[in-house]
Amino acid sequence: MNYSINRLTVAAACLSVAPMTSWACASCGCTLNADAAMGYSAMPGWRLSFEYDYIRQDQLRSGTHAISGVPNGVELEHDTLNRYLTAGVDYSPNTDWNIDLRVPYVIRTHSTYGAYDSSQPLPPLSESRSSGLGDIKLIGSYQGLLEMHNLGLQLGVKLPTGKYGTDTKFSSGPAAGSPLDASLQPGTGSTDIIVGAYYYQAISLNLDFFANVQFQSAVRSKQDQAGSDYRPGNSATVSFGVRYEQNPNWVPQLQVNLLHKSVDQGALADLYSTAGYVAYVSPGLTAKVRGNLHAFAFAQLPVYSDLVGYQLFPRYTFSVGASYAF
Repeated sequence: MNYSINRLTVAAACLSVAPMTSWACASCGCTLNADAAMGYSAMPGWRLSFEYDYIRQDQLRSGTHAISGVPNGVELEHDTLNRYLTAGVDYSPNTDWNIDLRVPYVIRTHSTYGAYDSSQPLPPLSESRSSGLGDIKLIGSYQGLLEMHNLGLQLGVKLPTGKYGTDTKFSSGPAAGSPLDASLQPGTGSTDIIVGAYYYQAISLNLDFFANVQFQSAVRSKQDQAGSDYRPGNSATVSFGVRYEQNPNWVPQLQVNLLHKSVDQGALADLYSTAGYVAYVSPGLTAKVRGNLHAFAFAQLPVYSDLVGYQLFPRYTFSVGASYAF
């Protein structure tokens, strides 16, 4: 039996303007903009980065509300813990061009009761534990349109480098040996096109504003055989916020992150519980550690969700990271 899990919350393989991280996740808080967290820059050179994202989904939601249960015949999920370790390499040969590589490592545990039956006691939990390489992203940016180099256009690709399809299986419980839903695998098996844009501008002596938008769509899938096909739904993200830069050593900021994801498609897809709208408010702080080494920490707090079907959702998420420019 193929138990489907966290349909919208793990279907999108990080829906972000590079290098917004979190790599197999849509509504679960993967929309944080790490570029804005560290501050956009048009300076030539290299930047190395590392980010850790913690996303625990333990609240059942449907539509705009939390729910206490599901109808008969619908899967009753218990908990999903997602942890993402993402290494990045960023290179700008000049003030106009930039190329950015993101390599994620996904660590995930999940538990579910399976299909709910109100006439029977709850069965033992079926659990899975997995870790492995996720889907790599490579995104190029051009920011030579304006003299200030503060408007950027982006074009990139997400590659099918992570395990996908039915590779990850339950390790214990009644569903042991059965594959997890395609949306919970470390990768989607698809090659996605990514287009986006960003803009940042000082609005007062110490206050900077930024905004970005991105659209991601699968254009080719390794899972294209009839009866075992899968294509993740399209996604669109919008983020905007402000940074307070009175003290360059300690920069507090606030982001608003919005996401819409459409339904997954194919025989391996859950055609019902894979779409929705979510919104987060994300306060955080960026600090100068030493020289060109900076670190940041953010929390994401969900303020709105409109989810199709019955999905696990986080009460909060947090992200920490660091970058070194040279």
